[in-house]
Amino acid sequence: MLVNIHIPYIILLLLVVGLNPSNAQVWTLEKCIDTAQVHNKNLQISRNTIAIGEQKHKEAKANLMPKITANADYKYFTNLPYQLMPLSVFGGADGKFKEAQFGVPHNINANLQLSMPLYNPQMYGAIQTTEIASELTDLQYQKTEEQIYFEITNLYYNAQILHHQLAFIEGNLVNARKLLQNTELLKEHLLAKGTDVSKVKLQVAQISTQKESIVSKYEQVLNALKFAMGIPVEQHLQIQPEIEYQKVKEYTRLSILDIGIIKTQNRLLTSELNTLKHSKLPSISLFGTYGSTGFGYDKRPDNFLKFYPVGFAGIQLSSPIFSGTVTKRKINQKKLELQNNELQLGLLTEQNKMQVENSKLQRFVAQKSVETTDPQIKLAQSIYEQTILQQKQGTANLTDVLLADNALREAQQTYLSAVIDYLKADLELKKATGNILSTK
Repeated sequence: MLVNIHIPYIILLLLVVGLNPSNAQVWTLEKCIDTAQVHNKNLQISRNTIAIGEQKHKEAKANLMPKITANADYKYFTNLPYQLMPLSVFGGADGKFKEAQFGVPHNINANLQLSMPLYNPQMYGAIQTTEIASELTDLQYQKTEEQIYFEITNLYYNAQILHHQLAFIEGNLVNARKLLQNTELLKEHLLAKGTDVSKVKLQVAQISTQKESIVSKYEQVLNALKFAMGIPVEQHLQIQPEIEYQKVKEYTRLSILDIGIIKTQNRLLTSELNTLKHSKLPSISLFGTYGSTGFGYDKRPDNFLKFYPVGFAGIQLSSPIFSGTVTKRKINQKKLELQNNELQLGLLTEQNKMQVENSKLQRFVAQKSVETTDPQIKLAQSIYEQTILQQKQGTANLTDVLLADNALREAQQTYLSAVIDYLKADLELKKATGNILSTK
């Protein structure tokens, strides 16, 4: 249903205000949201965060693959290492030793080392944790998308309301100027006082000032809308002036993103807790080395440099025995985090129920206000026109005209406030019921 803003001169006024150049492209709400999907920097950052999460998950899985390392080193011993030889080996007394130097000064090692985990509970826990973390970043992206949708829709509604306020004010300004001309003409014929002219001039000045204020607010809202969309502030933007809304539309209650995020965080915390518990389990890995060792001697009479192959393979078992209660403290911290998460879930669930009920009440009240204030504008317009006619006939004074004019402006403002209250309450209800993205 289209909102019925149908003052007889409204189309003419929109042209006078100059807000709808016929050759300009109109940006609908859907187009603004689609543009934000491409250009909004917060969404771009969120997409990059998703890509980072995917890479972290692949990194965790890559830790299960075998790793090969090339090593090489050269050592020159200025003093060869000493060893203690038992004299009993050479027929000497027991318990007696003699120092001896072994080896050659030049030592060269070059080898390839292979290592591969066969069983590592922490690695498997890290893979599961990064997978859940990727799901969490997806939900957080949807949350950012929802916030952008909510922000752009709010700004668009504000721009539409300000647009119609300008149209109303321009119409009121035309009426005030006509009234000023009539009052000045009556004064020339000594049928009105100078104070009457001053009162109407004040009315014209007040409406003109109000118009300037609304124009400034309108430009500020458009600039904020451009920023939210991610387009340059200098770019021309013309919104669709017609306000559309549906009466008392019911939304299917869906799970909101905030609850989904809390539940996924619970799974993430549980995975981290299990990983900490499994860190007490032993890990098994395969390792192997193949290479060459070289020995060199550079003194006469027997200088040489010879290389000998070396290779071995094995399985390593590593099991933590005592870590100074560090792991225990980490486990206790994670359990407390889980408790907080469950409390947050309960709190958020109750808060969401309250928000749904409040949004329904606010929308109902705003809907009734729209239905009652719409006829009031027509009635106030009719009263104003009749009062102007009565003034010309001499049966109404200037005060009656000004009161009728104020009543008309008040009815217009009340109607526009009711419309935007309805639209915002409906938007809040969409968000509270989890329908804000599904109804795009």
